[in-house]
Amino acid sequence: MSIFKGSGVALATPMKENGEINYESLEKLIEAQIEGGTDALIVCGTSGEAPTLEDDEHLKAIAFAVKTAKGRVPVIAGTGSNNTAHAVMMSQESEKLGADGLLLVTPYYNKATQDGLYVHYRKIASSTALPCIVYNVPSRTGTNILPETMARLACDQENIVAIKEASGNISQVAKLAALTDGKLDIYSGNDDQIVPICSLGGIGVISVLANVAPRETHDMVMACLDGNYEEARRLQLKALPLVSQLFIEVNPIPVKAALNMQGFNVGTPRLPLTELTAEHKNSLRKAMEDFGCL
Repeated sequence: MSIFKGSGVALATPMKENGEINYESLEKLIEAQIEGGTDALIVCGTSGEAPTLEDDEHLKAIAFAVKTAKGRVPVIAGTGSNNTAHAVMMSQESEKLGADGLLLVTPYYNKATQDGLYVHYRKIASSTALPCIVYNVPSRTGTNILPETMARLACDQENIVAIKEASGNISQVAKLAALTDGKLDIYSGNDDQIVPICSLGGIGVISVLANVAPRETHDMVMACLDGNYEEARRLQLKALPLVSQLFIEVNPIPVKAALNMQGFNVGTPRLPLTELTAEHKNSLRKAMEDFGCL
């Protein structure tokens, strides 16, 4: 059974000036997302700056999201790591905190073999009863999980139920869909490929765009799932200039600037990420104004 269908927001983590997590702003973000039609909250992923969160604050943020959501939408915890044992620990702790699912990024830097990826994911998934989403983003991790490996995992591990596909390779997504034949939920991991991936059988997106345009992102996916591809295409093409600006510097630098423009007071990213440049702020603001989310 799917964890969710539709738009899952890859939620940014608000920070205070002293670098601590701003829970007042996080609550406002979560409420705005639910009110805006977002179908799931993905917390402490890449957009949530997981690499610079200490374990205790990472888990505290997950617990806070679960408490704030109150079961209205699923909360999916980012617990992936390039250290399998660490991912197991974070996954088990997130299950205790009431998370509804896990997002597990492909191990980064180690550059595991396909067999290593298979064992890694089975080890994590078998340590928890929660449904697991594999996150394939080779541009950030240096490793691509192949369709054959994902098909093997979907067949052999019952609670590996989905993939967030951010390879950018539509041919790879098509092969994955063919090999898994409905046994694996596919979410777009790229906001400029929501409609193409849904046309191949995908059921949604895990989205950066949804941070600033939750209703439009939700509506785009639902138009696809309802078979209204003319409307879905219109929304996808309308969003492209804004999506481009949201990745004009490495994520989540631009989306935090965008949320600040919307008044959410999310602060700046933690080092080594820095604040969006003034030039890029101007182009981002224009794209948001043109899109109608500012």
